[in-house]
Amino acid sequence: QVQFVESGGGLVQAGGSLRLSCVASGSMFTLYTIGWYRVAPGKQRQLVASISPTGTNVNYKESVKGRFTISRDNAKSAVYLQMNSLKSEDTAVYFCNRKSSSEPFWSWGQGTQVTVSS
Repeated sequence: QVQFVESGGGLVQAGGSLRLSCVASGSMFTLYTIGWYRVAPGKQRQLVASISPTGTNVNYKESVKGRFTISRDNAKSAVYLQMNSLKSEDTAVYFCNRKSSSEPFWSWGQGTQVTVSS
């Protein structure tokens, strides 16, 4: 089992930037693709970005391409999400977890709130 602690959220004006961090406990972290997910008020959870175990492959939700960058540091058991040119529609609670088509999510952390004011 892996546990996550997300941080770095906050209140920012449209066009601003934030860098989210996700620190994991548990050795299994380095074996999996990790995703950043978000839950906006009244909406379902969305996968925003994902990164393969070695960081070679990254994928993004269409609406954040060119604005968000995902990275990871396996030595620190951490995944990051650099968010630039933020828009009001990016407002959500952001979480990290593994991305797998065959295995369930690990326990969810508390997430980090991102609020973008227009």
